[in-house]
Amino acid sequence: MRPPAVSLRWKIALTVMAVSCAVAAVLGVLVHNAVARQTVGQVRKEARANLDTALDLFEYGTSREGLNSLLDPPELPAELRRLARSGQRGTMVGTYHGRSVMWAAAPADGQVMGAWRPYGTVHRSLDRLDTAILGSAVLAAATVALAGLFLAHRISRRLGTTAAVARRITAGDLDARVGDGQGAGGGAAGQDEVAAVAAALDSVAGSLQSRLQAEQRFTADVAHELRTPLTGILASAELLPEGRPKEMINDRLRALRRLTEDLLEISRLDSGTERADLAAYDLGELVRRCVAATGLDTEVRIAADAVVETDRRRLDRILANLVINAHRHGRAPVVVTVDAASEPRPTIEVRDHGPGYPADLLHHGPQRFRTDAPGRGKGHGLGLTIAVGQSAVLGIDLRFTNAPDGGARTLLRLPQGAVVG
Repeated sequence: MRPPAVSLRWKIALTVMAVSCAVAAVLGVLVHNAVARQTVGQVRKEARANLDTALDLFEYGTSREGLNSLLDPPELPAELRRLARSGQRGTMVGTYHGRSVMWAAAPADGQVMGAWRPYGTVHRSLDRLDTAILGSAVLAAATVALAGLFLAHRISRRLGTTAAVARRITAGDLDARVGDGQGAGGGAAGQDEVAAVAAALDSVAGSLQSRLQAEQRFTADVAHELRTPLTGILASAELLPEGRPKEMINDRLRALRRLTEDLLEISRLDSGTERADLAAYDLGELVRRCVAATGLDTEVRIAADAVVETDRRRLDRILANLVINAHRHGRAPVVVTVDAASEPRPTIEVRDHGPGYPADLLHHGPQRFRTDAPGRGKGHGLGLTIAVGQSAVLGIDLRFTNAPDGGARTLLRLPQGAVVG
């Protein structure tokens, strides 16, 4: 099982907090060690000074009262006692009457002279220092973490906006732009990285939109210019003597005219100016008429009927293309099922029992002008492309799938609220 993904916002915030905690810990250790060395060194110095004074007074037989010194003190640490008996001086932390003290010891006429200074205040001072360092580190880490989270939130929000625009462009909204002007006041050099990505995406979208519009204009112009000569050629072909050559010529000319009409229809759909002419229709009867108009042997099943608001001409175009495609590329029986009571939206299913849709179509959707010619891949002409475009105009959710028991399956989900009454 994969661990849950962590957003960029939290990655940046956690990284900043981890770095600030590490820096605070290192600084805290350095400050603690420096203060400890200074404080402990001062106490050692005072203990040694007491020891020197006590030794001088002992040598002259003078009273050592008030110097916190003893001969052979029983609480002197054993290691320090051995050091003094060996003729050396030293200091060590120990206890005296249950209190923490710093002992200093040295040999004194065959005995051990020990002097001490209170050490408990040092412990308390270091504890208070550690508490202050810890509190400061937590406060600093929390402040830096909040600042990092705020900065990461701004970066993440801007990247999220850029990603959302990219998805809109992918879905076909070529007018979508990020328009992130942050950091752009000084031109490209003044942009931060996120603004540069947004500007690059806007530039790509603009370039792509210009190219697609040029292609759409070219396709529309070519199709429009072909219409007039084709009409004249078809009229002239009717004057040919009856026979096989005339039939072949007329068949090819009619195919070319259909292609021209399809190109014009795709150009209108690509322009985004098409609008549905809605009216109320009995869905079951409407589907029956659409399927019957194809002249193909297709079964229509009405699971549940209703009156819906739609554009009859466009729905007829969608169903005709799907049924023709099912007969051309699939196998009988071809079944069209109407279920107006389907939740949450009325549905129409077109199903054949052939090999099903290829994986490339299921993954990328219909692609125009792809044929079975060698080197050009396998495709489905313009029929499915037109069906997708007309569905978008009507707000129909068109899905291409394969049935579990074989065959291509196309599902049309009408818009919510399409049912009248």
